[in-house]
Amino acid sequence: MEKSELLQQLRIDRSAPAPRAGRGAGVWIGAVAGVLVLGLAVGGGWWFMHDAKAIEVDAVTANAPSAAGTGPLAVLQATGYVTARRQATVSAQITGTLTDVLIEEGERVEAGQVLAHLENTAQKAQLAQAEAGYRAAQAQLVQLGTQLAQSKRDVARAEELVGRKLVSKQAVELARTQVDSQAALVESQRRQVDVAKAAVDGAQVQLDYCTIRAPFAGVVIAKAAQPGEIVSPLSAGGGFTRTGVGTIVDMESLEVEVDVNESYINRVTAKQPVEAVLDAYPEWKIPGHVIAIIPTADRGKATVKVRVAMERKDERIVPDMGVRVSFLEDTNKPKAVAAEPPKGVLVPSASIVQRDGRSVVFALDGDRARMRAVTPGQTYADQRLVEGVGVGTRIVREPTTELADGARVAVRK
Repeated sequence: MEKSELLQQLRIDRSAPAPRAGRGAGVWIGAVAGVLVLGLAVGGGWWFMHDAKAIEVDAVTANAPSAAGTGPLAVLQATGYVTARRQATVSAQITGTLTDVLIEEGERVEAGQVLAHLENTAQKAQLAQAEAGYRAAQAQLVQLGTQLAQSKRDVARAEELVGRKLVSKQAVELARTQVDSQAALVESQRRQVDVAKAAVDGAQVQLDYCTIRAPFAGVVIAKAAQPGEIVSPLSAGGGFTRTGVGTIVDMESLEVEVDVNESYINRVTAKQPVEAVLDAYPEWKIPGHVIAIIPTADRGKATVKVRVAMERKDERIVPDMGVRVSFLEDTNKPKAVAAEPPKGVLVPSASIVQRDGRSVVFALDGDRARMRAVTPGQTYADQRLVEGVGVGTRIVREPTTELADGARVAVRK
């Protein structure tokens, strides 16, 4: 056979139809692919729903701007601090070295209670010297008094004898002069006794200055000195001299001072009812009333200071605590004059974040966080008035950047 014929036999015929797989094999392959896709989808969804780690968050409740709940509406809210009208840093009235300090922070003291002692050796010696001088002056007064009494008896005898012509009138006059002179000496000595007594009192006062006492009843909030240190009311000695032993606060004098924007000060009146909420105890509402509006404005902050009394005192209230005050509607004021309460709810400022150029909060829906668009309003310290969520809505306090709409969350206890 020719070589060309052999090559022709070996050539593949491209025009012939390709062999087809059986129908059963194609169905089997399609079924396997569908099962694999479905398994991957179900497995991925199960992992996302059950195995994805929940984001831990803190939750807060959106509150109505009226701190009185169903009572009078809040016509204004302002922030401030708890202050003490009666507070004193107790110091010695003389310069001296502390021998002991009898107070500790947090201790309650009564008026006149001893807080500390100063070294008093010199003061005791001065008192003893003054007392000795006083006793000497008294003895001298007794001596002069005795001499005066004797002179008076001599005058009486001389007057009797002059009538009998036994002594001269000159002798009687000399005796009378002696009495007058000694009477003057006695009076002068009485004054010396008074001077000596005053010296004793002065020395006693100096000794008493060595005992430092509480000027009023209160609680010690700071202990500023230790035994062995020098204290002085004049700050003598620079950094080596203490100017106070401790600071006492009269807890019964605690009140609230708030700064009210001058644009809203017309909503505040004397004796107006208020409710105060401490930042440390947000669920505890303390009733109170306005004491006074300080008649001056802060030019830099455009605010007016208002003093507020708390009608309930508690050991949980301490100076310099942050507080939010709601000025309530005066029920005695005509409704036409009463101011409208602010609209919206109060939420922490940190709970408002930006997403796609909008202000949003994340409301809790079971174990999911749902993004809600809000309209922010006036700011009250760390709280802000917003519209877009209802009263009582639980929201995330501080949303992180990884928190998205529908994300699974776990609220910290």
